Amino acid sequence: MGKCVPPVSALCCLENLKPEIKNLAERLRYEVSVRGKQLGWSEKVASFHYKKNLRRIITELYIRDNCHPFKATLLVWVQVPMWVCVSLALRNCSVGATGSEVQEQFSAGGALWFTDLTAPDSTWILPVSLGLVNLLIVEIFAAQKVEVTRFQKFITNFFRVVSVVMIPVAATVPSSMALYWLSSSFVGLSHNLLLRSPAFRRLCWIPRTKSESDTPYRDILSALAAKYSFKK
Repeated sequence: MGKCVPPVSALCCLENLKPEIKNLAERLRYEVSVRGKQLGWSEKVASFHYKKNLRRIITELYIRDNCHPFKATLLVWVQVPMWVCVSLALRNCSVGATGSEVQEQFSAGGALWFTDLTAPDSTWILPVSLGLVNLLIVEIFAAQKVEVTRFQKFITNFFRVVSVVMIPVAATVPSSMALYWLSSSFVGLSHNLLLRSPAFRRLCWIPRTKSESDTPYRDILSALAAKYSFKK
């Protein structure tokens, strides 16, 4: 089998492991219950042995399928520091911290309505576009969740708030930063949509999961329409 994108592959493997983990957990609970009655374990001792052995079983499954949960967050640990560093570098170039020559190039290096990359976007087109793209990313992920836990709902609402707050923030920073943030978010949106394509997933040897759809884009539109009661 060929190699695939590690974080995406890890998420798929973790999803495919859920039924096996559930069955093994039920079997382990029964075995611990029987063993506890034979040895006279208290409920607290039985619970300790159950949790200890369940962690061992899950770890063995992760090793067997090479899909530790940390791999699913690998890109985040790379992307976030890079995003911060590039943003700070653009800010320094825009305010002249790296030299007046660079600042002059930035002041005349824009395009369309944001010709001056050192000044904030007075039209608010870049900030509002950034907020809309980020909200779209959040809503696409939220629309795919059939069963939502309280923690997932909290995280979704948190990123909704962050997406809205980023609009006035982007309106106060140099256009170079707002343009970079918008470009980064748009690439992220395109990346997420592309990885939902069954043909692309097979091309990258990404394992098929139970939740995978043969018509992902139609399903996203239907989910959004049902959630927000769009009328035809």
